[in-house]
Amino acid sequence: MLKIGPYEFSSRLLLGTGKYPSLDVQKEAVEASGAEILTFAVRRMNIFSPEQPNFLEQLDLSKYKLLPNTAGAKTAEEAVRIARLAKASGLCDMIKVEVIGCDKTLLPDPVETLKAAEMLLEEGFIVLPYTSDDVVLAKRLEELGCHAIMPGASPIGSGQGIINPLNLSFIIEQANVPVIVDAGIGGPADAALAMELGADGVLLNTAVSGAADPVKMAKAMKLAVEAGRLGYEAGRIPKKRYASASSPTEGMSVV
Repeated sequence: MLKIGPYEFSSRLLLGTGKYPSLDVQKEAVEASGAEILTFAVRRMNIFSPEQPNFLEQLDLSKYKLLPNTAGAKTAEEAVRIARLAKASGLCDMIKVEVIGCDKTLLPDPVETLKAAEMLLEEGFIVLPYTSDDVVLAKRLEELGCHAIMPGASPIGSGQGIINPLNLSFIIEQANVPVIVDAGIGGPADAALAMELGADGVLLNTAVSGAADPVKMAKAMKLAVEAGRLGYEAGRIPKKRYASASSPTEGMSVV
């Protein structure tokens, strides 16, 4: 089970809900993914236009735990205001802290992320900060009391996959809270690799919503996360420089 704060989940795939071609496709993809945690940007919700379509109305929310995120925030204060709005709506007490520091790369601002996480923890939120693959920053966020760490595999929506597996492995090895690889996943192989490295979960959006067939890709990601986790738990064989016979040689006659 994936444990985040007081919650437990069977699925280790967290799914974003943005940029789908339609609400019907979004609903089908969510169901195919098997995800139990859905994330969305609070600032992009149509909260002031009741006549506009709302993805929350398309889903049986009793099946999911919602993870609002603070996308669009540039400062800790902005992130905290967005988080308070989400909590006041009664959606959930979990929050994905996202404070962007660079508009071109969409990489997070480490200073403002730390500050926002500390403020939200003091207010009783279950905090999951989106961060870079900075090993020291991940440790600082855990020491603050964050309930999970969410390092990016590569820039948001880039589809580049895991560009620094070494740093991710360092973060995972030292963490005592769940590590959920977030951002940059492009295909099932990327998700499987993240899980094989020992990650506790994978959060993705564009890899599914931007696929030619989002529903089929959602199912592929579900299977990839499951396979990667099983592979990690099973323990892969070490890599060797030379060949090693897979059949026993005992009892073979010498010709």
